[in-house]
Amino acid sequence: MASEYIVNLKHISKTFGGIKALNDVSLDIKRGEVHALVGENGAGKSTLIKVLAGVHFPDDGAEIYIDGERTVIKNPMDAIRKGISVIYQDISLFPNLTIAENICIGNDTVWKKHLNWAEINALAEQALAKVGAKIDPAMLLKDLNLASQQIVAIARAISFNSSLIIMDEPTSSLSAGEVETLYKIIETLRNENIAVLFISHKFDEIYRVASRVTVLRDGRYISSHDLAAVERQELIRLMVGRNVEYLTMKAERISEQQILKVNRLCKEGNFYNISFELRKGEIVGITGLVGSGRSEIAKAIFGLNIPDSGEIILEGQPIVIKSAADAVKHGISYIPENRQLEGLLAKNSVCQNMTLAVLDEICKYGCIDTKKETAIAREYTEKLDVRPRDIDKPVGQLSGGNQQKVVLGKWLATNPKILIADEPTSGVDIGAKIEIHKTLRQLANKGIGVVVISSELPEILAVSDRILIMHRGNIVSAMNKEGATQEAILAKALGA
Repeated sequence: MASEYIVNLKHISKTFGGIKALNDVSLDIKRGEVHALVGENGAGKSTLIKVLAGVHFPDDGAEIYIDGERTVIKNPMDAIRKGISVIYQDISLFPNLTIAENICIGNDTVWKKHLNWAEINALAEQALAKVGAKIDPAMLLKDLNLASQQIVAIARAISFNSSLIIMDEPTSSLSAGEVETLYKIIETLRNENIAVLFISHKFDEIYRVASRVTVLRDGRYISSHDLAAVERQELIRLMVGRNVEYLTMKAERISEQQILKVNRLCKEGNFYNISFELRKGEIVGITGLVGSGRSEIAKAIFGLNIPDSGEIILEGQPIVIKSAADAVKHGISYIPENRQLEGLLAKNSVCQNMTLAVLDEICKYGCIDTKKETAIAREYTEKLDVRPRDIDKPVGQLSGGNQQKVVLGKWLATNPKILIADEPTSGVDIGAKIEIHKTLRQLANKGIGVVVISSELPEILAVSDRILIMHRGNIVSAMNKEGATQEAILAKALGA
């Protein structure tokens, strides 16, 4: 007798470099059901689906059951052969291949010493017909819009006779009409007894398509519910509950003097009509879901994402920023979200990294003044308590928290008027988080205008004087710290 559950996960943990992304997580998915997986950014959803997809191998002690039998998923192709297919947010297909080729890549049935093109085309047509798609399988994938590419990805999963299809934020780039088409396809899959694991931040979608929901928080399993029995506000509460306590830090004095004004800034596909002000000594927090446009705004102000229209006004004067160098000249600094790729040279020393943004000041006739370089590095290493105090140590050998302090020190060395910090405590422990929060508040108390972008609502509430909430490229709400709650912020971020 077939098991009621197509997939059953128990004791799933996954550690990356000492950080536990998943900690004893459980998940069961019934045959033919649509099961929603929810949680804040960083809750562990992506890591969990990558364990199911064979991308990540779980830590010791994990138990994975497929159709009631315990198994090990060795790699992505092994997952597909076991009936699990994933449709990632970025689609992950091959634009320069035909639709038929994309559908049949990796399918053993079409390989018999040579490719059987008749079988490839027949299999592709059959899979497309099952999702009701009238698409020529001979077309190149790149000639389709994003919604049609997603349909091809679903057809591919069906062609492998998948019993579980995982959809990661499947409607993030779809129009309302395209979303309705996807809903119909999901209903078709359910009628075919194919289970769907549906990952989304959009509550309207979750309640529309799913029958059950599992909540993750901080890499841990919280609970599972029949959606008909749990109200939205309760689901939000389950998502945002935290064990970590942040110290709330109040401003000593916020000047009435406006240091920055962003006026109707637009960038097609990124953000629309963005307007806000920043005063000297103030920390403005910007939050919202992944893809809401938060980081794109930061990059626009710093000259890395040139807007289509709107203006940036610094200390009462309109300025034009076409590059990061322009931004630095105007006294604007930026701590990027990904310090490894955008903020640091991992093989270079702490000293070299700390002085990257002030090379013009420490260079003379094309040569670096090593005394100045060393003095700057030692000053900010001590101010920020970077450990160890060895400025010649490769920065890649430091902990995440100390690496972030080096990035912060690099920009403080420029004596900025404005500091934009995107996910400033990502991947660092709670002790380092608190130290970074204190540093940001100290900078604001010295008159620097600070913008903090964060997915962590406790962090936003702890460090911000005002909070801007984004949803689908727009600022949908502005709140003062007083009276703001995680539940209220998340409800706005979800478009409620």
